[in-house]
Amino acid sequence: MTWRIVEISSNSKLELKLNYMVVRNEEGIKKVFIPEIAVLIIESTAVSMTAALLCELTRQEIKIVFCDEKRNPYGEMTPYYGTSDCVEKIKSQISWDRTTIDIIWAEIVKHKIVNQSRILETNGFKHEGSMLLDYSKEVLPGDTTNREGHAAKVYFNKIFGEHFSRRDDDPINSALNYGYTILLSAVNRCIAAFGYSTILGVFHSNNSNPFNLGCDLMEPFRTEIDKQVLSMKFTLFGPEQKRKILNVLNNIVTIDGKRNYVLNAIRIYVQSFFTAMEERNPSKIKFHETAYDEAEVHEGSGIL
Repeated sequence: MTWRIVEISSNSKLELKLNYMVVRNEEGIKKVFIPEIAVLIIESTAVSMTAALLCELTRQEIKIVFCDEKRNPYGEMTPYYGTSDCVEKIKSQISWDRTTIDIIWAEIVKHKIVNQSRILETNGFKHEGSMLLDYSKEVLPGDTTNREGHAAKVYFNKIFGEHFSRRDDDPINSALNYGYTILLSAVNRCIAAFGYSTILGVFHSNNSNPFNLGCDLMEPFRTEIDKQVLSMKFTLFGPEQKRKILNVLNNIVTIDGKRNYVLNAIRIYVQSFFTAMEERNPSKIKFHETAYDEAEVHEGSGIL
């Protein structure tokens, strides 16, 4: 079972040995059992990896995220093949029914707004939370009236302040962007594992974005990152804050009537999305419910 989120933050050499990732640096030698790794983040540009390790990590469907010289996530590695029938799945993906797409996109937007409303209410903004619940009931197929955008403006201006803007270069946005990138990588990992293409989105369709579908499917889980950032008191975004955000993937949520780690919930949700699309049955998609009364975390993240 994969559950570790491993971050390499210092000058290191990584290699493969007997199904272990061996990390050599100034602190010595550490080994991590590869089947336990869910996401590997290469934060430092002073890290070297053997081709054998890269191939094995990709073969075992482990998402690898690379950071730039400023230690911001910059790119990720995705395997060519997730399943033996990926060609047929991608052909099917290209011909997905437009009506079904629009209905399912509306459901995705609706659940994202509902999650935002819960965060607002939990933090004392009951009027605005009620307003977003009303928005969620007004979402039309394809979200043609842009309820998502209207909800986002109310939501961010309340939880982070009236003068907050997602365009600002500040610690809060740095934390949000870092968390969203990690979340996107986890979603992309599942999309590839099920044999579909991350390029072909249902709403996002940017020609220069190789992860359009990942950007679509991550939307209901964004609030897991928001909730964590909101709970943190910091003036600078550093290693300690990154560690806490990484551990969001190990928080507990409920999906399909059962408690699961966020990382597992993403897999269940993504799989249900593909089932809903292939069967043209929007009711098949399974959404998660976040926990607001207890902070259950499985400490599965580590910085080496």
